[in-house]
Amino acid sequence: MTDPALRESATFDRATIAAIQRAAETGVYDIRGWGAKRPLPHFDDLLFLGASMSRYPLEGYRERCDTDVVLGDRHAKYPLHLDIPVTIAGMSFGALSAQAKEALGRGASEVGTSTTTGDGGMTPEERGQSKHLVYQYLPSRYGMNPADLRKADAIEIVLGQGAKPGGGGMLLGQKISERVAGMRTLPAGIDQRSACRHPDWTGPDDLAIKILELREITDWEKPVYVKVGATRTYYDVKLAVAAGADVVVVDGMQGGTAATQDVFIEHVGIPTLAAIPQAVQALQELGLHRKVQLIVSGGIRTGADVAKAMALGADAVAIGTAALIALGDNHPRYAAEYAKIGSAAGFYDDFQDGRDPAGITTQDETLAARLDPVEGGRRIANYLRVLTMEAQTLARACGKAHLRNLEPEDLVALTIEAAAMARVPLAGTEWIPGVSR
Repeated sequence: MTDPALRESATFDRATIAAIQRAAETGVYDIRGWGAKRPLPHFDDLLFLGASMSRYPLEGYRERCDTDVVLGDRHAKYPLHLDIPVTIAGMSFGALSAQAKEALGRGASEVGTSTTTGDGGMTPEERGQSKHLVYQYLPSRYGMNPADLRKADAIEIVLGQGAKPGGGGMLLGQKISERVAGMRTLPAGIDQRSACRHPDWTGPDDLAIKILELREITDWEKPVYVKVGATRTYYDVKLAVAAGADVVVVDGMQGGTAATQDVFIEHVGIPTLAAIPQAVQALQELGLHRKVQLIVSGGIRTGADVAKAMALGADAVAIGTAALIALGDNHPRYAAEYAKIGSAAGFYDDFQDGRDPAGITTQDETLAARLDPVEGGRRIANYLRVLTMEAQTLARACGKAHLRNLEPEDLVALTIEAAAMARVPLAGTEWIPGVSR
């Protein structure tokens, strides 16, 4: 039992001490997944102002609250028409098992939304089970070919990710199976590191050229997204739109399916809550808010998060970590096996090591076989339905007949930090820190 008179250091707490000791013993920096673990201002710091007298609520499930969204109608011949504004973020085959990718496609298709390939190319399982599939075009170009671009329903040019803005991806050798290596034109079993920037451009003008090239390859049929990690969001969004993006994806620092250096995850980027108003301001100043759609990702967990992101100005959201949890990641049924590899259910974040007992973030055939894609797809669909119904419930309470009609006026903040970041009043006041007096 710890002596109650002992006092723990706030600067050198036990987690910090353990990290220093691990670094001293191994000489290797820590790599993990699951996003930032430090407390950050987030959607829980916002509240909705439900209707009563001054606003008129909609009645339960008897009055409609629509959820559909159109993505990419600025230039594309065939924009995406989704039934719900919750999409599946890019997670590669390689990072995830083929079974997991298939399950994500099945679940998304069942509820009429999209999923995204991630680095490393398109698998037949994913394309075959995805009604709407977005093809990610990353700096690595792993698995990229014009035929798959044409098979996709949209193209997402990735300039950055929330977990590692300014940093390249990594896939450790234990996850580079023969199939993964073949798709990426790499040797099996060797660590793969992706570039931190695209090899054939150095600035926004080159991005504009690349977008035109992709439009020509796909006969101007596919919407082109541009994804940025949330940092200098206001400027990045303006430049992406000027380059010709149909849709902008902003990924806050809570985004975490990408396994990368812990120092990146915890110390680079800005919270999702702070990024959304900057992106919206940029679009509004260009006169293109709602014309160029905004997708927000990074820490979306509940229907409340969905509704709050949309109230702040997003057209849709994307989920990553939450989708893996819905599939079975960190489930208590694997508690004994998590213990064997030095973790525990609810704490497992070693997505990079390929030993995932749930068969999701692995290329081990025995482990991957534990995940039934049909059952996994059912779980994903159920989860997406719940997110949508929760968001509808909140929108109705605010008197809104469509999720896109939610607005900042429907929100207040619980903390000064959240009020300043989200640019909504502190609850019980009209004060928006940094905006009003």
